[in-house]
Amino acid sequence: MNSTPVPRFPLRAFLARALFLGAIGVCATAFAQAPAAAPAAAAGQAAAAAGQPEAFRPAIATPLQAAEQAIRAKKYDEAFARIRDAEAVPDRTQNENLAIERMRAIAAAGAGDVATATRSFETVINSGKVAPADQARMIQVVAQLYFQGKDYPNAATWAARSIKESGPNPDMLWLMVRAQYLAGDCASAARELRAMVETEAKASTPPVQERLQMLATCSTKLGDDAGYTYAQDKVLTYYPSKELWADAIRRVESKPGFPDRLRLDVLRLRRATGTFEGTNAYSAMTQLAMTAALPAEAKKVSDEGFSSGALGAGADAAAQKKLRDAAAKAVADDEKQLPQSAKAGAASKEGTTLVNVGFAYVMMGQYDTGIPLMEQGIAKGGLRQPDDAKLHLAIAYLAAGQKAKAVQAFKEVGGSDGTADLARLWLIQAQRPA
Repeated sequence: MNSTPVPRFPLRAFLARALFLGAIGVCATAFAQAPAAAPAAAAGQAAAAAGQPEAFRPAIATPLQAAEQAIRAKKYDEAFARIRDAEAVPDRTQNENLAIERMRAIAAAGAGDVATATRSFETVINSGKVAPADQARMIQVVAQLYFQGKDYPNAATWAARSIKESGPNPDMLWLMVRAQYLAGDCASAARELRAMVETEAKASTPPVQERLQMLATCSTKLGDDAGYTYAQDKVLTYYPSKELWADAIRRVESKPGFPDRLRLDVLRLRRATGTFEGTNAYSAMTQLAMTAALPAEAKKVSDEGFSSGALGAGADAAAQKKLRDAAAKAVADDEKQLPQSAKAGAASKEGTTLVNVGFAYVMMGQYDTGIPLMEQGIAKGGLRQPDDAKLHLAIAYLAAGQKAKAVQAFKEVGGSDGTADLARLWLIQAQRPA
């Protein structure tokens, strides 16, 4: 699974919403509070004594107000010119310098000058003279500016600072994770993504598909097979497709040491997930089912192949018809022989025969007869492949429409050679909405 391109936040809209009222309005407010003719120092002292913002001299406030209007009109060159006018005034106070930097930061952000905007915002933030609410907004903007400028390490750092200082924020968390991902810090991104996906799952909310894709990509880069499987399973659960199912099954089947005895189970899963098609698949499954003494399953698959046109044509048509006829004859023989086989299985000390006979009945559609025999065989024990038996019982429950029992049974399948992996995928399939 490849991660989709990462979208960006609408930064200019964010600036307009978060900063114009808080940052730019300070200039007009402070100017209005100062007597027009008062010297800067006296005005500052009077404002401070009254617990009000320091008033700016007209020489500073007037061009900054003009810059504000230019920014609102998106005339950024004019805004920079007015900011330079304010900057040309001598003997500026610290607050006047900070007002100039704030205006420059907002103008630069609007103009797309990321380097200037981040430098100015950082200067204001580091001054220690910004109200907490304003500082929180500025930190968010700096994180977004760095992201916009593709400086992903700094974007992640500032987003993390925002979360640390201001508390949980879904937008900042998502920006931080994407920045970590794009910066190549897959270990951090995967850790955060896993937590986000688990939180969404606990809230019964489908995890965001892009997050799952990113988690899968990070896990692949980290060589974390378990992490990839986790992400893949979530995608199959919430956003299934034939391509994803085919890939998931292929990954299980191609694992080193995957046994031939499970090839028929692979084909069963492919049929259930819509990834079973083609002449070779129908021929192989028919033959494997016959070899497993499950002629009813072989006949069902063969009939389906002939109906779809996958079988019955070409150079192998005669052999395919012969195999179908053999399956039909074996089904008739089974109807006579299975009751005796069930008696023999009941008398046996081990349960393999009962499980096999029961599964043969299940493949004939006789669930009420087959499932109890399988249950008895598993309970008896002494099975040659106990996890295979559990897997087949779970498949039988699912075929019989006993979904809750099937889900529980799939969860109980173990094995390290592929049985548990197939059961995990069957579990996902079983839990899909009807």
